Amino acid sequence: MTDAYLDSPPLTDEQRAVVEQPWDARVLVTAGAGAGKTHTLVRRLDALCGHEDPDEALEAAEILVLTFSRAAARELRERIVRHGERAHRVRAQTFDAWAYGVLAQSQPDSAWAAVGFDERISAATRAIEEGALESGDAVPPAHVVIDEVQDLVGSRRELVETLLDRYQDSCGFTVVGDAAQSVYGFQIEDPAERADETGRFFDWLRGSYPDELVELHLTRNFRAVTPEARIALAHGPRLQKVTDADEAATLYEELRELLLDPTNDMGDLTEPFTLEGLRTFPDTCGILTRDNREALVVSGLLHDHGVEHRLRRPLEERPVPYWVAELLRRTEATGLAEDRFRSLLAEIPMPYEPDVASLWAVLRRVARSAGRGVLDLDRLRRAVADGRFPDEAADPETARVIVSTVHRAKGLEFDRVIVLTPPNVAELRKQYKDDLDLPAEARALYVAMTRAREDLYHARSPELPILKRAGGRKNGRRYVGGWRSYDRYGLVAEAGDICRDSPPGHDTDAVATQAYLLTQVGPGHDVVLRKRHDLPMGECQSPPYALVHDGREIGEASERFREDLFQVQKVNRTWDPWWPDEIHGTRVDTLETVTGSAAAGVNAGLGERGAWIVPRITGIGRYRRAGEIEEERT
Repeated sequence: MTDAYLDSPPLTDEQRAVVEQPWDARVLVTAGAGAGKTHTLVRRLDALCGHEDPDEALEAAEILVLTFSRAAARELRERIVRHGERAHRVRAQTFDAWAYGVLAQSQPDSAWAAVGFDERISAATRAIEEGALESGDAVPPAHVVIDEVQDLVGSRRELVETLLDRYQDSCGFTVVGDAAQSVYGFQIEDPAERADETGRFFDWLRGSYPDELVELHLTRNFRAVTPEARIALAHGPRLQKVTDADEAATLYEELRELLLDPTNDMGDLTEPFTLEGLRTFPDTCGILTRDNREALVVSGLLHDHGVEHRLRRPLEERPVPYWVAELLRRTEATGLAEDRFRSLLAEIPMPYEPDVASLWAVLRRVARSAGRGVLDLDRLRRAVADGRFPDEAADPETARVIVSTVHRAKGLEFDRVIVLTPPNVAELRKQYKDDLDLPAEARALYVAMTRAREDLYHARSPELPILKRAGGRKNGRRYVGGWRSYDRYGLVAEAGDICRDSPPGHDTDAVATQAYLLTQVGPGHDVVLRKRHDLPMGECQSPPYALVHDGREIGEASERFREDLFQVQKVNRTWDPWWPDEIHGTRVDTLETVTGSAAAGVNAGLGERGAWIVPRITGIGRYRRAGEIEEERT
């Protein structure tokens, strides 16, 4: 095979062994942290599409590429565009996006956009069992490529096993993983089941293909370029096999000791020297936390000290960029030619320079018009409403500083990594008791420490609030509590807290509010939820709250938020809930496109498409009473 990729690294012998496998081979690749797996997969895809024997070459539509996150899918797509000579039409999709596509094609009359992530995955598994990929315009895969397979647990694992089982006589696969980086077992609630899930997919592959499975390894690390960034790598092979809690505790403490070397100490994140370093560091920096509570607190501290950054949202959240609503609103035409698309997009303020040609190609795929070279705007609107907006057109993350849980940072790398000082094993055992999964803790710490290219530091964890769940339910709203059961000091903002059914400002001036959002509101901006009056909206709801930015209303609390606030504040059956006058501490996560009724859009003066911009908020909101607000102002 000729190496014709002049601007990409040459293949190592290990990588070449993966790339040159035939299309119908069943390949399991164990790839350690930073082992160049993305580069290898791109070249593998190119080889599958460009085999010198036409009978051995695959069409792009015959190759299914699945990843866990938008970020991973985007990186793979961008690498394919840069380095894929023949694979440029191959699409990388998240599990959720692909499962939704399977369901939308096989069962188009069902409201899949309203169904939860895991339910969609399970429904897609059933649809595949019933032949969904063999009907209509569907194309069964001839080769499946999956990254991070160590994290295939529960419903995702069942989806992949069903897919490979059904097409075992006609489909090859290339799956890549590293048991040392398996950190998603927490999705399985029962500890015994969780332990069974660890490594289960690897066992399934070896049992299902005992004579056919080709096991290959990528062992060289290309990411870490300094001794500091490489300090955890030697623990990878041991972590791949660890299941015993005592052995895991030993590995965890060894990793923790390496991280806590005094030369790696960054002190407190609020120290002036540290803050100035975060503001001026020219390259990428990831601040990695053990859980979402730490991430929210760190993000709030950085905002308070003027450090620009982005907080990584959960992988299943897929907001549609705000510019889509503006694109739909700025023309009454049903179809849009490419030249007009380009001119409209140029009029919309955007924080980055978009690749207009790529956006056009992606949107045409989901909203192709009968006319040649025309975008069907009604189809585009339906794609947004149905949850089918393509991941490829999502806004890229361009911030230099990223705050993320370790789990959400999987697959990412940064020039500098700051890990919040992890608790020791004794502290973990005291806090989590029977729920503690020490092998998972050791693997998560290893993942955090192997995200670095150059610098690896640790910083002290800030003081953390007590977060509880409303009603003690697993999915109840998280709120700020205290040692007393009736303490209520705030609550955690979530996606969907701002009303989407009607445009912001619909009862005053929606057009002006959309313009204000577009020009004056951005990620990280302070917002306040302010009570409009004292009358609850329903028997189990709070009063209405307006979302206020710099003194101006830019949205209103959703029905779900009001119901959750009621559940939080209804301490018991005998107490009447009290309602905070304001909730401070929340910020704008992003502006997103949402859809509602055409009538709501027309009545608000926003046209007939029923699409508009709504702010999405994040953060830990803190309650304020009227007296406290006046005292703060004076």
